[in-house]
Order: sequence, then structure tokens, then C-alpha cells
Amino acid sequence: MDFSLGHFPVDLVLLALVAAFLALRLRGVLGKRVGMQPQPMPVPPRADAAVRAVESMTAQPEASATTFDIPAPGTRVGQLLVEIRQFDPAFAAQPFLMNVQTVFAQVVKAYADGNRDTLKTYLIPAVYASFDSAMTAREQAGEKQRTEIKAVRSLSIEDVRLTPLATAGVGSMAAIDVRIVSDQVSLVVDAQGQPVTGTDAVTEFSDLWTFERLVGVNGTGWRLAAARSA
Repeated sequence: MDFSLGHFPVDLVLLALVAAFLALRLRGVLGKRVGMQPQPMPVPPRADAAVRAVESMTAQPEASATTFDIPAPGTRVGQLLVEIRQFDPAFAAQPFLMNVQTVFAQVVKAYADGNRDTLKTYLIPAVYASFDSAMTAREQAGEKQRTEIKAVRSLSIEDVRLTPLATAGVGSMAAIDVRIVSDQVSLVVDAQGQPVTGTDAVTEFSDLWTFERLVGVNGTGWRLAAARSA
């Protein structure tokens, strides 16, 4: 069938109008890209990454507040925390973790500085002896520890143990395992200031510290009974 009008191709005009209509519809649905478009958000790093080293902190966001992970009362660990409170009504899990955060910073600094008096305050004798031996070896080698805590990201209560004392009715030995995730600059340098171990980049550390205390006995406080990487 001939849709021409004289020598003017009417069928081509109709096709052009249909194409223009479709183009306008697509433009209305999809929008248009004008000028420089924003870059897509980067994929965040895996939450379970064990170590993160950052060469420069200038471009890093501010550290987020420390998170505290406390087992619910209905769990086995939560029930043991309730039992500790029965021995010591002043005990509460979150203030305990806040104190752990403070002690963690003081012990890490004291070990780096070789401050034995501070370590004696917070460590049980066996753990202090281990720290003292490592500091003595470091000093004899002419080495120095450089440690700076950039942020404590989280503290979580991993386990609780209550062990009755041999003397009935005296009390129990309570032990609380706390996982501490922190960002630190930590390295050992020799007498010439050259790195021996560690790195001056910010690195994520995960440590498991165990605190012990005699509960049900007056005049006792929480002290560090074990410390290891986790």
C-alpha cells in the first residue's frame, strides 16, 4: 500500500514520530546522564578480616565508638554473669568492660614503656613474671617497644568461669575472658631505631584477655590472669 503524498514519504514521517515517542518515554523512565556522574559506593571490606594495615591515616574516617558485646541473661555465659552479681551486687557487665578498656590501654603502654610498677598493679604474679622476662630481654638487646593504640573497636565477653574455693563458704574464683579488637601501631626497634619486628602502619589486633577475681571475699579486685592473640 502506498502511503506517500506526492513525493513526500509519509510512512517515514510516521516511523520517525514513533521513534521520537519511544525515546521520550525511555528518557522519562531512565532519566538522563549529564556532566560528571557520581562514582558508585565502594564495596566495604570483609568484617572478618584478621589484619588491616593502613599506610596513611590521613584519609581514614574517624574511629567509631567502642562497641560492647555482653551475652544475654538467658545464655550460659549470661547466667554466670548473674551468679557473679549474686556474690558482688556492685558488679555489672558493661561497667566491667569499660574498666577493661581503660586497663587495656594502661597495660599496653606500661609494657611498651617498661613501667613495671603499673604492671604489678594490674597483673597476677605469674603473668607479671612473663611480662618482666620479655621486657628484660628487650632491654638487654638494646631494643625499644613503640606502641600506640589508635582505637579500641570492640570488647566482648567470650566466656565466664566460676570455681568454688576449697574452703566451703569462703567464695569463688571468677574468671572472665574478654576479646579486645583494637587498631594499633606496634613495633620493636633496635638501638639504631631500625625496625626489628612489627610495622609502623596501623594494624588491627584481636586479643583475648582473662581477668580473675575472688568473689565473695572483701578487698579483692579484677586482675589480668592471661593474655594472648585470638
